[in-house]
Amino acid sequence: MSQNVMIGILAMVIFLVVMFAGINIPFAMLFGGAIGIMLIKGPAVAGTMIASEFVNTFSSYSLTVGPMFGLMGYLASFTGIGEKLFNCLKTFLGHRRGGLASAVQVASAGFGAICGNPVACCATMTSVAYPEMRKSGYAPELAALCICGGGTLSVLIPPSNNFIIYGIATETSISQLFMAGILPGLVLTVVNIFTIAVIARRHPDWVSVGKRYSVKERLQSVKKGGIIEVAVVFVLAMGGMFAGFFTPTEAGAVGVFGMAVVAAFSRQLTLKKFLKALYSGVRLQVTIYLLLACANVLAKMFSVSTIPMKLGNWVAGLGLPHFLVMLVILLIYFVIGMFTDLNAMILVTIPMFFPIIVDYCGYSPLWFGIILTLMMSVGSMTPPVGTSVFFEKGFIQQYDPDVTVGRLFSCIWPWVSNRMVAIVVLILFPQIITWLPHVIYGAPL
Repeated sequence: MSQNVMIGILAMVIFLVVMFAGINIPFAMLFGGAIGIMLIKGPAVAGTMIASEFVNTFSSYSLTVGPMFGLMGYLASFTGIGEKLFNCLKTFLGHRRGGLASAVQVASAGFGAICGNPVACCATMTSVAYPEMRKSGYAPELAALCICGGGTLSVLIPPSNNFIIYGIATETSISQLFMAGILPGLVLTVVNIFTIAVIARRHPDWVSVGKRYSVKERLQSVKKGGIIEVAVVFVLAMGGMFAGFFTPTEAGAVGVFGMAVVAAFSRQLTLKKFLKALYSGVRLQVTIYLLLACANVLAKMFSVSTIPMKLGNWVAGLGLPHFLVMLVILLIYFVIGMFTDLNAMILVTIPMFFPIIVDYCGYSPLWFGIILTLMMSVGSMTPPVGTSVFFEKGFIQQYDPDVTVGRLFSCIWPWVSNRMVAIVVLILFPQIITWLPHVIYGAPL
């Protein structure tokens, strides 16, 4: 084992120790990466490389796609579109057993198409759907976790923030990633609805049957609801990008303008709400920029240590079937997701695993990005550090303070299992991911 590889491993251990000691993940990345580069290249070169990574990250034009779509999502969250979308869909689904929970899934998928942020989606759906579900007789665990499961649809349905981070980290086309996520997002929506049906059958006392609305009331809800607004903004921004009229960054700007116009015409947008959305969007993106900059420092350390190249050569020397190599890497991500935030760990591990999956195994970077993103949603729900569950607990605190995180985790397994089923389906039928990018952009199947 070469000296540089040993230093790289030492830097990785330092990063993990510092992270688990309680230091914020970006600063732990920066510390571990800086130590490794300094030991390999010397203090002067290390200082230059670290400064260069920060300057390049914070001045990158391609990164502005995040703030644009982030602001579009927060404008949608603060102007009541999520509420109107749920109220519209419940007129079509609410009369069925578990119908309100199913309406949450469809509404979350629609809201995710203009949001891309699972936390914002969960917060919005909790405020508009959770009180009504509890009033209708839904068990708090089912009400909370179906919102949690619906919110994580935003990681697959464009404009997903996770796709933006993955695309930038791997230099994969963000437009193609957005296109690749559409069908898997719909598949997971259907799987979520099926999961609700199974839970309702096994625990009929956890759900209820709501009011049946007339055809006239349903048509009025479509007119007043958020479906038209969501469709207009999605077609304007995403459709223009898919058609080649806009770059992803320009599509985000067009989406912000479209959302602002829709909100203004509906008289939902006030100066206070706009400033709140702007502040929330800036706060989120500053966090992402800092995470990316520090992850780039750690990735640079891996590069100069030659660990990715040596790891790839070692895996190739084992002669294992490509399918088995991919499953082992996914298992590693599943275990990692049980203990820490996968957004950060993906940025740490991509320099090591991406070349193995794409270059050695020959899998599509689009396919791997979707599978990895879906695995992230599993990690965000899995104890002991399931971030989505902890966020949802905070959102429902004002309604049901007695519902503990432990109670939610004890009921989370159907939602973890259904994502595993979705992953198996997408592994067995990869064309679900690659077909649309192939048809629109000519990407390999």
